[in-house]
Amino acid sequence: MTVPFDKFAAELRYEDLPEAVLWTLRRSFTDTMGVAAVGSTTPLSAIVRRTAPMIFGAGGAGTARILMDGRPVSPVGAAMAGAFTVDSIDAHDGTTPCKGHGGSALFPALISMAQASEQPLDGERFAEVLATGYEVAYRAGLAQHATCADYHTSGAWTAIGVAAAGAKLLGGDAELIRQAAGIGEYHGPRSQMMRCIDHPSMVRDGVGWGAPSGVTAAYLSMEGFTGAPALTCEGEESAEFWADLGGGWRLVDHTHYKAYPCCRWAHPSLDAVHDMMRDNGLHYEQVASVEIRTFHYATRLAGQEPQTQDEFAYAIAFPVAAMIVRGQVGVEELTDAALRDPDILRLSRATTLIDDAEMTRISTDKRWAQVTLVLKDGRRIEDAPRTPRGDADMPLSDAQISDKFHMLADPVIGQTRADEIEALSASFDSLSAPDLSRLLTLCTDPANRTA
Repeated sequence: MTVPFDKFAAELRYEDLPEAVLWTLRRSFTDTMGVAAVGSTTPLSAIVRRTAPMIFGAGGAGTARILMDGRPVSPVGAAMAGAFTVDSIDAHDGTTPCKGHGGSALFPALISMAQASEQPLDGERFAEVLATGYEVAYRAGLAQHATCADYHTSGAWTAIGVAAAGAKLLGGDAELIRQAAGIGEYHGPRSQMMRCIDHPSMVRDGVGWGAPSGVTAAYLSMEGFTGAPALTCEGEESAEFWADLGGGWRLVDHTHYKAYPCCRWAHPSLDAVHDMMRDNGLHYEQVASVEIRTFHYATRLAGQEPQTQDEFAYAIAFPVAAMIVRGQVGVEELTDAALRDPDILRLSRATTLIDDAEMTRISTDKRWAQVTLVLKDGRRIEDAPRTPRGDADMPLSDAQISDKFHMLADPVIGQTRADEIEALSASFDSLSAPDLSRLLTLCTDPANRTA
């Protein structure tokens, strides 16, 4: 018999968590903090970190600190600023079947609530809460995509996971968790993802409001506020997505990690041109143009001439051109200087995205693309269709996660602090309450930059 989501959330204990769940959470902790570090350097992050203290001052719920900033605000304010900061660099963990991201909302929200809590949390307790948030969010996201006509941002369904996990963190029983999920779903941001794809801006993936909506829902439920039943958790049309709750773990099966700081829809093409240039011994000056066959949504990412980091994040042509020219897409490719690089721009303008019906049909649990390089001498070099690295069947190794973390974090917070965050986050679930507090402090101390 299916376990009700609220009962699952209320009764989940650390000893119930398989090693694969803990391994995934540890990797996501490290990965997300690397993205938070480099995200704190963006104009988007600077704006929300300035704004949070104006409108979300600390109150009776306790004080939390903004990720990579340190300013004291309410848990809602820290969740908002932290989620926007992580989401400002499109390099955080995700779930392909839900077309979105969990950790970018869950970590800022639950770190803020843990810091504000009157009862210090140890690592085992924090792992219980994180696992609850991920599992509820992923399943709610699957249900939402299956039952709603519009393509909503991750903020819509992460609000539900944050609410359920937040109520659990606050000591709520099954009924209070159920009410929190209902409040979180009802008030969560049903923002349309393709609006930001077509018109890239700072609104991003909706988690900047999904995280604080979920935190607010958790506190409201604990005070007796009631919520309409969360249809993504309790509706008849959603039942299939909860049938194996307590047995299978979607957070293990569906969590992926990004090799590059841009939309994952671009990643199969990035992997392809990297390998094609290397395997054929090509120099970028030999390439005349690029053809990319991919699924419909991806073709709307085009992005031949991005003017901002936000436009870069939702592009394919420009990152692919950068990979051809520079052999990498990393922090340096996010700079204004890179956006003006004439060699990258030449190839970006010469890149064509082709809406392929078969790619659209098969791009459900995977994201497919096929790349052809057209050389100046007339040759056409075709790659086989492929999906991106980082999914559960082609995972990034622990060493690759570590390298990515340090690439993103070291220039912003320094190697010494980054090393300590990595060491503690890689074993966060075994930390005592004082040691977990130390980790959360390292994640929320100001970064070595001005903003």
